[in-house]
Amino acid sequence: MTYVAVVDFGTGNLRSVSKAIEHAAPGVRVEITDDADRVNAADRVVFPGQGAIGTCIRAIEEKGLHDALMEALYGKPFLGICLGLQALYRYSEEHNGIDCLGVLEGVVKHFTRLDGLDGWPEDLKIPHMGWNTVYQSRAHPLWSGIAQDARFYFVHSYCAVGESETEILGSTEYGGTFTSAAGRDNLFAVQFHPEKSQRDGLTLLKNFVRWDGNN
Repeated sequence: MTYVAVVDFGTGNLRSVSKAIEHAAPGVRVEITDDADRVNAADRVVFPGQGAIGTCIRAIEEKGLHDALMEALYGKPFLGICLGLQALYRYSEEHNGIDCLGVLEGVVKHFTRLDGLDGWPEDLKIPHMGWNTVYQSRAHPLWSGIAQDARFYFVHSYCAVGESETEILGSTEYGGTFTSAAGRDNLFAVQFHPEKSQRDGLTLLKNFVRWDGNN
């Protein structure tokens, strides 16, 4: 039986993620855990979260999860969700700046600091909350069965700006363009919440459980 570890670093509604995976892929074993040994034992790892990036990065270290996460990031199918995307970049502007895991090339910015802005549009609220389209930058097994420009559910005030074209798998417009899906090799991460995104979100989770980590 496929074992999926949902990493718990103390923020976010992890039960909704776990239940969505179970619904999308009946028969898999899903466990919410902050135990590095359980993460190491998993066939697949999901790294979700919402809230402050500083809390996330500190919890990774305090719970002794850093090495297990890094091993999973390079060794088994890995899905990041929301903060689980942002934490993979090298730096975030949140809380006057914080170093992140540095797995993907790029930085995390506040929406108002996206490149090319001439003032923030008054009609766009921050946080970015609700449904928005995702442009799939290139084909990927996790996009299978999901139409181009499908809509997903977002909740965030900071956004990733990828710097490697090959790592950007999806982008979204909100005031400016930000990276809403990214990855390489066995890693796929999204800014939106697939567990809250109805049919297309469940399709993505089903694709992840079936994915062997190859593009």
